[in-house]
Amino acid sequence: MQSNEIRSRFLAFFEKRGHKIIPSASLVPENDPSVLFNTAGMQPLVPYLLGQKHPMGTRLADSQKCIRTVDIDEVGDNRHLTFFEMLGNWSLGDYFKEDAIKWSYEFLTNSEEGLGLNPSRLYVTVFEGDNNSPRDDEAADIWKKYLPANRIYYLPAKNNWWAPGDNGPCGPDTEIFYDIEGNLGDMNHDEFVLADDKGKVVEIWNNVFMMYEAKDKKIVGNLTQKNIDTGMGLERIVMVKQGVSTVFETDFFSPVVEMLKNKSKNYNDMSAKIIADHFRTTLFMSADGATPANKGAGYIMRRLIRRAWVHAKVKLGQNIFGHEDLVPILDYYVSIYANTYPEIKKMQENNYEIIFTEIENFSKTLEQGLKEFEKGTDPFVLATTYGFPIELTLEIAKEKGIEVNLEDFNTKMAEHQKLSQTSSAGMFKGGLANHNEKTIRLHTAHHLLLAALQQVVSPDIKQRGSNITEERLRIDFMCDHKLTDEEKKKVEDLVNEKINAGLNVIRREMPLAEAEKIGAQMEFGAKYPETVSVYFVEDENGNPFSKEFCGGPHITNTKELGHFKIQKEEAVAAGIRRIKAILD
Repeated sequence: MQSNEIRSRFLAFFEKRGHKIIPSASLVPENDPSVLFNTAGMQPLVPYLLGQKHPMGTRLADSQKCIRTVDIDEVGDNRHLTFFEMLGNWSLGDYFKEDAIKWSYEFLTNSEEGLGLNPSRLYVTVFEGDNNSPRDDEAADIWKKYLPANRIYYLPAKNNWWAPGDNGPCGPDTEIFYDIEGNLGDMNHDEFVLADDKGKVVEIWNNVFMMYEAKDKKIVGNLTQKNIDTGMGLERIVMVKQGVSTVFETDFFSPVVEMLKNKSKNYNDMSAKIIADHFRTTLFMSADGATPANKGAGYIMRRLIRRAWVHAKVKLGQNIFGHEDLVPILDYYVSIYANTYPEIKKMQENNYEIIFTEIENFSKTLEQGLKEFEKGTDPFVLATTYGFPIELTLEIAKEKGIEVNLEDFNTKMAEHQKLSQTSSAGMFKGGLANHNEKTIRLHTAHHLLLAALQQVVSPDIKQRGSNITEERLRIDFMCDHKLTDEEKKKVEDLVNEKINAGLNVIRREMPLAEAEKIGAQMEFGAKYPETVSVYFVEDENGNPFSKEFCGGPHITNTKELGHFKIQKEEAVAAGIRRIKAILD
């Protein structure tokens, strides 16, 4: 069974059970500087898990594009990836444990509607209880309807409690594991834990019973509704269904790994897997508006491209990233995802150009990095400045008889990662990271700026990405030329004119078709549900200056904004310009 069929079967299964299919949110959360990428299926749905009504109802299902780089050093094993799809079914105050467990088991084991997996290769874990919440005997008892009691294991919160952070919605979970070799049979508690540690079983489904609210890691009360938050990694379940031992043997990756094997002088399996993973991820990043940069989402993208390049250069022993070599790899990814995620096809040539431009720039930096290594530069600096993965630094050092202080490197890297994640402190609030006055004002000004660019420069301008902090707004947009001083002045003047006019900012929910018909601006490459939220910036007579798909929040009248000023306009990639602006 191919990956596209597995995804389709999952969505069809839950649609038949009353779930509305919602599109994946963008990898890069719109106007949200608090989180670099969507990291879980539940992240775009947090407001609705907290009680806000979803326009599509109380039963939802989707396949959400996700990126996680916290486990980047594990990429290349049998299951870890930077980009992945999370299949999910959601109950927003509707059904709870009984139906969630029943349907997950039915989908996995039913041959006609589901995957037809062998039940004798399944194991489940449930929450063993602690000071925050009691032991989940309810979930265990439900599972006994489907699996023998000796295949149900109680585990602590570190295994069977899910929360997006120290604060927010949370609850116990039950996880489903699969024996990937098919020979484990019955296991006691300790044997199961050991099998999990050794990767002999793989987690394929997580049912979270989201019922509590936490502050500073402590339960402070119950949510207004009990929710089901599920997640099944598509790549993992494809691995299981296709009967292979790693995700890189699935149809997602196997042709790419084979291409790399044929191109390499000194083939290294781990490096080939890392390269295959990283370029798939960067292609999706680019399709959702990210561009290489020195910080934020762009920094992660840059790091992945450079890391792949170093693996090719140092481990595989040759430059394999000429256009004639890399294009077939990127083309393969486009071919298997184009129907599901058309955004990856829309700007195919532009996305390729972004990646190639970064490679060309880095090829020069790489040579400098190798020189820095010869000088004895700190491995931490090599990793963060020149893109050298530590494993490659260690290997080169070993070949040259040089000792590396790995403990010092790990200490510095841990502190670096801590600082990099500072902006993620409120990442699951939904919408903006914080709702303070400065951020909301700039968010509203962002709408005015896009409309002004379209009116002054070209009606064909489309937003390609954005980032808003308390200090400034940033917009990336498609444009075929550098803005002239006259154009920038006209854009500035028009925005300030609309600010001074005291236009009203009004949110309206409407059918997607209606929003498209009236020309509401939408996020580049995004898919939207049947009912959408549109913000209008309009005069007293209802004449709009700006109409844009958005979740908010915003100020209520443009007179609250102050004076708008463009700080900088620059190129970030072929056909992509960037403006940074402030409010005085």
